[in-house]
Amino acid sequence: MAKYSKKASDKVEKVMHERKEGTLKSGSGKKVTSKKQAIAIGLSEARKAGAKVPVKKT
Repeated sequence: MAKYSKKASDKVEKVMHERKEGTLKSGSGKKVTSKKQAIAIGLSEARKAGAKVPVKKT
């Protein structure tokens, strides 16, 4: 199983909370309703912040 840092977990948790409130927006500006998309956004933000996140599968 892949190991994620605490910082990455915190980012995903914050993004999931935003999704539940209905304030999370995707890159195009549309509202995000999908759990999978919210997690992907959280991990992407964590990567940019320098957190330990395994590489994306292509």
